[in-house]
Order: sequence, then structure tokens, then C-alpha cells
Amino acid sequence: MFEYIIGKVTYVCPAYLVLETNGVGYLIYSANPFRYSSKLNQEAKVYVHQAVREDAITLYGFKDFDEKQLYLKLLSVSGIGPKSGLAILANEDHTGLIQAIENEDTAFLTKFPGVGKKTAGQIVLDLKGKLGDLGIEEMGSYGREESQLSSDTHIKEAIEALEALGYGAREVKQVEKELKKNPKESTDAYLREALKWLMKK
Repeated sequence: MFEYIIGKVTYVCPAYLVLETNGVGYLIYSANPFRYSSKLNQEAKVYVHQAVREDAITLYGFKDFDEKQLYLKLLSVSGIGPKSGLAILANEDHTGLIQAIENEDTAFLTKFPGVGKKTAGQIVLDLKGKLGDLGIEEMGSYGREESQLSSDTHIKEAIEALEALGYGAREVKQVEKELKKNPKESTDAYLREALKWLMKK
């Protein structure tokens, strides 16, 4: 139904952002809502996918058209739901994801929460050779987030975002220790670092 929504970012939290347009605030789930932090109370364009179930109508947001198309292709795979699709997109190395699929690297794919060996194999089977038309770039933010929050608060928000994506308590505890070793300037930066570390471990 929707291709994108242009509006003012009025709220950002670990699982979603709120985009207000024409007096309506749209709750939009995102792989990394904190990349919109620098656009708080400013206008942003968010590409969206609307998922309709018997008990809910949900919006999922993406920074550009190609990121949305990658998400839709992931959803077409049996075993990949809206939440696990977001968790896969949260890793900003989308080129690495596509290369893993092309190289049938199921070990890489099983590092994502909710993706077991069977689902990883299905991703390769369904998507290999079908992602080359996407102009994928790294999942960027809208610029440096200016924040007066403490480093501990940024880490806490990043951890909450990981939990919202489906990462387990053991993984979260490990990555929290790593994040404390290297101070960052924003929640977005901490979350990006956490996702990179989780994919390398």
C-alpha cells in the first residue's frame, strides 16, 4: 500500500521510530531506529513495507528503495519472518550478506538471530543469483548524532536494540563487555559496532 512516508521524526527507541505526517504519527519498526536520531524533530523520508495479519497491521521502515527490496526478498524465503528479516538487515554489510548467499556460506548466515542451518540453506536456495540487481550500499545513518547522553546510556540503548532484534542474553552480555572497551559518540555507533562484532565472533 505504501512505498514511502515523508514526515517529521518525533520519537526514536530501540525497536522503532515514530514519523508524523499530516497530524498522524506512524509507528515504524526499523533494523536500526537510532540512525534517525540526528533527524529528531526534522523531516525524513522512510521507505516502508506494510505487513497485515489477522491481529495486527505493522509498518517496517528502510532508508532507501534497495534496502526495502532486499528485505522483501528475504521475506520471500520460507522461515524468514518480519522480525528475523530486520535482524539480518541490521548488519550494515549488505554487500557481505549478498556475497555470503552467492558463496553458499551458511555458517555466516546462521550468525543472525532466528536463522538456523535449515533456514540458512533455504536462503541460499531461494536467493542465490537473484540479488545482483540491487544497488546495495552500507546501511548509513543521516549524519552524526549530537547527544548529551552518557556512554552508559548509549550502550544500554544499543543493547536494548539488539534484544529487540532477537539476540539472546548470552550474546548480548558478551557484546556489552566489548562495547565498554571502545567509547563511541552515539547509540547508532555502538549498535553498529555491536553488530560487526557479533558477525565476526
